[in-house]
Amino acid sequence: MTTLMNQALTNPITEDDIANYLSNTPDFFQRHAELLATVQFTSPHSHRAVSLQERQAEMLREKIKLLEQRIMEMIRHGNDNVLLSDKILRWARSLLLTNKLEALPAQITQAIETQFAVPQVGLRLWGVAPEYAGLPQTQGVSDDARVFASSLMEPFCGLNTGFEAVGWLQDPAAVTSLALIPLRNTADGANAPAFGMLVLASMDAQRFHSGMGTDFLARIGELASAALSRLR
Repeated sequence: MTTLMNQALTNPITEDDIANYLSNTPDFFQRHAELLATVQFTSPHSHRAVSLQERQAEMLREKIKLLEQRIMEMIRHGNDNVLLSDKILRWARSLLLTNKLEALPAQITQAIETQFAVPQVGLRLWGVAPEYAGLPQTQGVSDDARVFASSLMEPFCGLNTGFEAVGWLQDPAAVTSLALIPLRNTADGANAPAFGMLVLASMDAQRFHSGMGTDFLARIGELASAALSRLR
């Protein structure tokens, strides 16, 4: 008896021991059903003592509320995606209907600003056909900018750290974050040299942050590349 008492003192029963016992003995409360009626908890909502059944009901309501919130978020994201898809479709249709190729660069930057609510959009092209070499969007591009555009395998998003492309915008001083989208003819392969670059800019530092997804920006680049490749 003394040995058992010493063992109990040196190895006291813990909460984990009790929890494991109850988990492995599911019929415990069947044999002691009266305990369920006496167990009480403090409700985190009313701060009063409630029964086990009430607490379980509260927890179930909390889970249902959380699921409802997640469903509403899914619906909202779904609606946003539908609206975004519609905007991209309208933009692609306008590009296909454009017959005046010399108007395409200006049309693309204006459409991105209005359709997707981007404060500033800039565009530069190089390697175009001679009849389009005088367009404003083909001027003032350094070799370094061309090499940089070709090095981008996906759109770049981040803070403005003095990129040359910021100078292509109407108000460079107002740029805090930006997205740089290379334009290349993907029919020549994903590693084909870029023939242009789009710059989307905002004064909001979080509009184009480094952790954001770039799938949507890549789609914009693909559509713009397909349309502008007709100027080469």
